[in-house]
Amino acid sequence: MQRSKGTHCVKNSSKAVRRKASAITIDEVAAHAGVSAMTVSRVMNGHASVRESNRDRVLRSVRELDYRPNPAASALAAAQHVSIALIYTNPSSSYLRELLVGALRGSTRAAAQLMIATWDGLDSKARREAARQLADNVAGVILPPPLCESRAIVMEFVQAGIPVVAIASGHLSDKVSCVRIDDHRASYDMVSHLIAQGHRRIGYIKGDPNQTASAHRWLGYLDALSAAGIQFDDSVVQPGHFTYRSGLQAAERLLSLRNRPTAIFASNDDMASAVVSVAHRRGLDVPGDLSVVGFDDTSAATMVWPELTTLHQPVAEMADTAMEILLREIRHAPGPGRGIVNRVLPHRLIMRGSVSRPPG
Repeated sequence: MQRSKGTHCVKNSSKAVRRKASAITIDEVAAHAGVSAMTVSRVMNGHASVRESNRDRVLRSVRELDYRPNPAASALAAAQHVSIALIYTNPSSSYLRELLVGALRGSTRAAAQLMIATWDGLDSKARREAARQLADNVAGVILPPPLCESRAIVMEFVQAGIPVVAIASGHLSDKVSCVRIDDHRASYDMVSHLIAQGHRRIGYIKGDPNQTASAHRWLGYLDALSAAGIQFDDSVVQPGHFTYRSGLQAAERLLSLRNRPTAIFASNDDMASAVVSVAHRRGLDVPGDLSVVGFDDTSAATMVWPELTTLHQPVAEMADTAMEILLREIRHAPGPGRGIVNRVLPHRLIMRGSVSRPPG
């Protein structure tokens, strides 16, 4: 039997017949509007963290497609499909490993999606552009150092309405939350421990100058010397950048001194490991001839011989806590006790085999 002409109305009509509204998906709305599904979700849920141009495009597509969100699906998405970005440029692989462990633990426990992004090699302009693009696709951002020290990057997310938690930042703000330790006190405690062992000539390798934690650790070193009545000697201080290579270079200079230090405090474990390597190459016994200590208590501290005495900075716990703070802000309406959080976690002195009393 020949089909009637009416059966061809979908193909021949100048105005396309819409599909049933319940069949339209959020992904189709996103494709029609030229934005991400996350942006569509934010618009439909009344979030303020959407640019007006994107909001207009989404609402226009919703009208044209007659999209009606499924309440059950929306509830499920709100509960489970929250995307959090962890962005890093930190040169220390051991520090990054701890960050990832904590962030993955927190996201798994909370049924959130974790996006990992590296901005290595990007200049400041490219990083700001990357931040603007990322703001359309995530509900929150975790920024470890040194990115958390960049006001320009932080403000890109803040202005887009994206909650941010900084890790180990010394730039406390009323706009972003922070999880950190007291770097000044931790450094003070380590130098005091060396002094208690009898050391008076304590070398120091600074951290990266673009991180405020470096400045706090440096002040802790100075204050501990002052409290013990030890005169500061700048000849036993060298710059560093939290990298193994910078630790090698600093150690070579310190151990070439005629009156070399009896102990060296490197402001992270990667640099402290490099000090141990240089000492061994020069035929020095650690800790018999030279005590060496680090900071962070990452895996690098236990991959050298002897294992390093160091300050335990709970990096994994900091990342886990950052995830918890972000999800609380995203999933719950603001109220008493909520908002910007400044969480200070405790540090611990971890004593291993790299410290003894000074020779003689």
